[in-house]
Amino acid sequence: MRNMNRLSRKNAQSMDEIIKEYVRSMKIASGLNEQLIFDAWDTVSGAGAHTVSRYLKNGTLYCSLSSSVLRSRLYPKRSEIVRKINELLSRDELFVPDDPKTGFLKSIILQ
Repeated sequence: MRNMNRLSRKNAQSMDEIIKEYVRSMKIASGLNEQLIFDAWDTVSGAGAHTVSRYLKNGTLYCSLSSSVLRSRLYPKRSEIVRKINELLSRDELFVPDDPKTGFLKSIILQ
């Protein structure tokens, strides 16, 4: 009787696996990836407060900044920012790198 109340561990999954499976089955990976990329932009660039708008298309992040001085300072650092954003995304367990719509970042266009 004691063994009947115990959960079977044969089919046990970690919470990480369950969440990843849920994200894929509900087909919300693209939206989640996009939000994670936007958050990573804010963290890595430090320009979140000056970012007026942003969108993602074909692996390119388009960011409109309210400060031309900030834009000119970030412009030569674009490839470094892309690398750091992708590094941050690769450590995030919710990021789905093989999503066909939004995977890793390829480039950044500053406007």
